[in-house]
Amino acid sequence: MEVRQTPAVPAKSQPVPPPFVDRNQSSEFIRVAAELAVITPALNERDNLVPLYQAIRAVLDGIDWELIIVDDDSPDGTAEAAADLARRDPRVRVLRRIGRRGLASACIEGVLSTTAPYFAIIDADMQHDERLLPEMLRRLKTDGLDMVVASRAVPGGSDEGLDGGYRKGVSGLGRRLARMVMGIELSDPMSGFFMMRRDVFDSLVRRLSGIGYKILVDILASADRPLRVVEIPYTFRRRRAGASKFGGRAAVDYLLLLLDKRLGGIVPPRFVLFCLVGGSGVVVHMAVLFAAFRGFDVRFEVAQAIATVVAMTSNFWLNNILTYSDRRLRGSAMLRGLISFYLVCSVGAVTNVGVATLLFQEFGSWILAGLAGTVVGAVWNFALSAFATWRRPGPSA
Repeated sequence: MEVRQTPAVPAKSQPVPPPFVDRNQSSEFIRVAAELAVITPALNERDNLVPLYQAIRAVLDGIDWELIIVDDDSPDGTAEAAADLARRDPRVRVLRRIGRRGLASACIEGVLSTTAPYFAIIDADMQHDERLLPEMLRRLKTDGLDMVVASRAVPGGSDEGLDGGYRKGVSGLGRRLARMVMGIELSDPMSGFFMMRRDVFDSLVRRLSGIGYKILVDILASADRPLRVVEIPYTFRRRRAGASKFGGRAAVDYLLLLLDKRLGGIVPPRFVLFCLVGGSGVVVHMAVLFAAFRGFDVRFEVAQAIATVVAMTSNFWLNNILTYSDRRLRGSAMLRGLISFYLVCSVGAVTNVGVATLLFQEFGSWILAGLAGTVVGAVWNFALSAFATWRRPGPSA
């Protein structure tokens, strides 16, 4: 991959326009095809949308642009605020997604909704410096590039907007993991602020995973040729309003994305996590069995039953937190989910034993029979629990 770094470009001062376009007085309300689409995924970002719109409108004066706000059914009224902007200025469009979430998939849908030959991804929280957009577009058009990435890690860049050393440490670890998985030299593959040619995006879109929050990593790992990329420095600002979406779920989603890219999409990354959780269940099972049978002198059959229930409960809890973090069950739904998980795993155990027994009788190899039974049981438990226990919520959820 060809990666170049350029020094910081001083932002040009821009006249501050009125807050909104006046339908009755401005000819700029005539809709023309956009040259640049600015995609901003939004979840609970109501208070940031007007400042973002005003800032983008100011810096993109003289450029045919559109702002596409992709809202993941935010409960704070983000969609309503976005719709109000769209009614005032037709260059603003709103995509409201019901029953699905995730920054990467929101960006993908936003890009696919536009016909603009160039698009930019920018956060709605004002932490990305929108003043770089004209320079990014200029570089794409004149330097023969596929992508321009705003980087916090090149000379002149800064991540001062990250809260505390922990966030900065996690971000640094994420960068190193991305480089290991993708085998590229990019200073800030975790950046969420970049601009790209639409035709290049179209050439790789069907290979995208759409998992989690790091769409840049997804794109770079999915390209079938080295992309021509340049990095320009920027200062990551502090969030203007609202709360950060960073947390355990974001970390798990990032791990799933890396697994998917490493495995080449052959094995679902959720299945890998599901099996790892199952492996931990074996350890829990044996520990409880030993404690009950040898420590408390409980009859073996009873100790085995106790260990089985405890292991299934442990597996359910870990899968709910890790494997299905995006569909996490809470409250009464967790109790119903636990019962359905018990039922699924019970049938899976019967299937495991049945397949293993048939193969042992046929071939006489207990190792082959045991492994085959385990694999069949794992696939059964994964498939059925995804459907019965962690079914993705529909629009009415």
